[in-house]
Amino acid sequence: MSAPTTENRDPAIDPRRRENSARARRIADSAGVGWKVLLLKIVAMAIIDALALYSVLVLMQSEQWIPIVVILLITGFANYIYFSRGNLPAKYLIPGLIFLFVFQIFAAGYTAYVAFTNYGTGHNSDKDAAVNALLLQAQERVPDSPAYKLTIVERLGELSFLVTDPDGIVEIGNDDNPLEPVENAEMDGSKAVGLDGYNSLNFSQIVANQQEIAAMAVPLSDDPNDGSLRTPDGSSAYVYLSKLVYDEQADTMTDTRTGTVYYDIGTGAFTAEDGTELLPGWQIFVGFDNFTRAFTEESIRGPFFSVLAWTFVFAFLSVATTFVLGLFLAIVFNDPRMKSKKYYRVLMILPYAFPGFLSALVWAGMMNQEFGFINVVLFGGADIPWLTNEWLAKFSIILVNLWLGFPYMFLICTGALQSIPDDLQEAARVDGANAWQVFRSIKFPLLLVAVAPLLIASFAYNFNNFSLIYMLTGGGPRDATAGVNVGATDILITMVYKVAFVGSTADYGLASAFSIIIFLIVGTISIIAFRQTKALEELN
Repeated sequence: MSAPTTENRDPAIDPRRRENSARARRIADSAGVGWKVLLLKIVAMAIIDALALYSVLVLMQSEQWIPIVVILLITGFANYIYFSRGNLPAKYLIPGLIFLFVFQIFAAGYTAYVAFTNYGTGHNSDKDAAVNALLLQAQERVPDSPAYKLTIVERLGELSFLVTDPDGIVEIGNDDNPLEPVENAEMDGSKAVGLDGYNSLNFSQIVANQQEIAAMAVPLSDDPNDGSLRTPDGSSAYVYLSKLVYDEQADTMTDTRTGTVYYDIGTGAFTAEDGTELLPGWQIFVGFDNFTRAFTEESIRGPFFSVLAWTFVFAFLSVATTFVLGLFLAIVFNDPRMKSKKYYRVLMILPYAFPGFLSALVWAGMMNQEFGFINVVLFGGADIPWLTNEWLAKFSIILVNLWLGFPYMFLICTGALQSIPDDLQEAARVDGANAWQVFRSIKFPLLLVAVAPLLIASFAYNFNNFSLIYMLTGGGPRDATAGVNVGATDILITMVYKVAFVGSTADYGLASAFSIIIFLIVGTISIIAFRQTKALEELN
């Protein structure tokens, strides 16, 4: 009997073979893609782990143990999720959750923490750092100080003093580590000029780093009262002693020139009996003192409530004026009798297309009192103080915000009007309603259903519209009687910025307290307003 030929085979065999071959190819292709994805995953996680390890090493130097634990837990959890089978939703959620934690939860939590401290200029470190800073800034060179032969050495970007004292003992130290003896130093006669593991700086390198070297103060011992070595030229060092003496047991700082004793009375600074403080001080927990200052200290309370009132007025007028103008233009350009509407609409949204801060800068130039376009051209050289008079500056801000904000309202009102069914309007006209009645009873209520949440969001945005105020008027004109740096056109957010960052002194604790107050105000208004808008949904 002859072997079966290809023509005599079962026709069902070939489809099964083709299906198995296709499945094998798919498995092979998936395996190939899987290896690529796995390699990419390993590289990405290796970079993340390296960054986490670097952060841990940096934080260990400052003994920040809680952030270290948090970083290790998050990194370990991320490695477990991405290298384990399954957990697909978590693999997509983790990046977003990490960014949410870092840029939202952590930022808000740290702001709340700072609001309960005295953190600011003169109170930005711990007590040990403050003591060392006080002793260093009161140092003077000892008149009969012997000269220490000095070589500046460097390791891993950190400079140190390699000194040979008058007795021939070689020691090394830097700002953070007091002098300690070393052995096997490279000597040039009676001077140590090198040490294993360190690079010795030549003359040109010393000149290039002369400011950093001149600012160095290397403690002679662990006791800061023993003084430190400083150098005026990079080749010799001399002993400097502080005119302040710190008594660790009594926790006092004594000025040896005047005999005044300063005590730690719990305010974050050494304080004399007459109330004089030695600064810098240190950061402490002050409870609700910053909030109390905001509402009870007259030099802060008055400007604060003035700024708060103007913030509400500015936010309300900004929303009201832009909404009214945007709605009016939307109604006009939504009329079917209007010709060339698409060209006019392009012109209407041009202010919205430019960055707000650039537009504010342009308007600030146009409103300049001496050479601005408005005064020179439109008013024939008039001397109108648009930005320096309190009331004109407020009017100017509302005007510029109207220019910047009406295109947004125009767009959303146009979309809302076009979504209203024509049948409702036709039915109202058949019933005898005129155009005003149709708008008041049909169009406007249905319009509010769509735009009310956006109006609330716009109010919250203008409540914190930092760029417009700061770029146009800088918050001015300045209120010279205020205990904080505020002006007539400042809103709460610009006041917070000035308290925290503008001027010779910064009060981060008070600024953070103001930030918490802003958050509570905006959150409360938004919750109430959103609840009220639910009543409009019944119109649907």
